[in-house]
Amino acid sequence: MAGFHTKKWLKHDDYMTPKSAWENINDYLPSDKVIWECFYGDGASGSHLSVLGFDVIHEPIDFFKEDKGDILVSNPPFSLSKEVMDRLYELDKPFVMLMPQAKINTSYMRRWRDKGLQIIIPRKRIHFDKKVDGETPEDYVSKCNFDCFYYCYKMNLPTDMVWLE
Repeated sequence: MAGFHTKKWLKHDDYMTPKSAWENINDYLPSDKVIWECFYGDGASGSHLSVLGFDVIHEPIDFFKEDKGDILVSNPPFSLSKEVMDRLYELDKPFVMLMPQAKINTSYMRRWRDKGLQIIIPRKRIHFDKKVDGETPEDYVSKCNFDCFYYCYKMNLPTDMVWLE
């Protein structure tokens, strides 16, 4: 641990969802519902879902104050996971949230156990696109060092745990 105290860590939540992340679960999203991509980021995620054929609401509005669409599909800021899950609990609407697999071990996720939380496990690691002040850093290489799950609620998945091929 020598020298660990000298590191300065910055909280950085601006990682954008690649189109492939939504292509992974395309077959599990209902085509007859309006999707609210509730975290705007750079705006591309909502466009990706639209290109896949979904009716999408994707606006730079406050998730914690608004309530849009029939189903929420997003990659929320990971540092706000607890607050996001609390808000989703309050809204009680179908959702798919792409978050680190380690979130399953948190106390705020345990409250979903009896509520019917389901999980979709990607076949491979999802590599997000980092943005700093709206731009991808020149030296950035998209290599995520952790795995993510799609945490789902009221999605009528065939089983509580779906392993993607």
